[in-house]
Amino acid sequence: MPRYIDLSAPLVPTPEGMPEPLAVRVEKADHAAGAKGISDLIGVGPELLRDGEGWAVETISLGTHNTTHVDAPWHYNSTIQGSPAATIDELPLDWFHGPGVVIEARGREEGDALTVADFEAGLAAAQHELQAGDVVLVRTGGDQFLADPGYMARGCGVTAEATVWLCDQGIRLVGIDAWGWDRPLHLQAEAAKAAGEQGIFWAAHQCDRAYCQIERLARLDQLPLTGFEVFAFPLKVVGGSAGPARVVALIND
Repeated sequence: MPRYIDLSAPLVPTPEGMPEPLAVRVEKADHAAGAKGISDLIGVGPELLRDGEGWAVETISLGTHNTTHVDAPWHYNSTIQGSPAATIDELPLDWFHGPGVVIEARGREEGDALTVADFEAGLAAAQHELQAGDVVLVRTGGDQFLADPGYMARGCGVTAEATVWLCDQGIRLVGIDAWGWDRPLHLQAEAAKAAGEQGIFWAAHQCDRAYCQIERLARLDQLPLTGFEVFAFPLKVVGGSAGPARVVALIND
């Protein structure tokens, strides 16, 4: 029987003091408020509603990158390989579904970014031959820090060279259970300022390849290394740099 594994972070209000790139606000209106809204809108009173209740609704406020989401090439640069970078609504739907493979990266030091050799070793461990259209997921264990204000500063990340290597083999969708695909921002910043040159900060994002990243994944520990499908359809944000997504894995046992 097929099994579905939810790989998305829960959409819940974040506590006060959460950094803005992590913040989510959810305002809830209950059935009593819904009944009043119906009465105000079209004059149907609570006595005409089942149990005197109206609709329950929620108002959500969050950035397109503030929960589990898919990054579009437009997020990285305005042009990719000399052409205008695609926004999230411009990408073909087949980019967001494919056979999955997990690359094990738990236990690595913060900022110890995965190299081409690490991916080759991970694919060998999974006994998986990479094919164009595969979805490559990096399992760091970082989802345990989803509710931590310091979440952005955690993770190992992936090198630009490894990202180019994946893209050049026809991979268009990758993912990670950390805040970002690159190593933590503060480590990138230190290295970039010390060198005083481009190509160090945000190197994997800005590797000049058209691909998508799923960031802020969860529960990758529930997946086998291979033998599953990934569905990661983002919201169709017109002109958007990303779209929040409900990411699901399907395992056919």
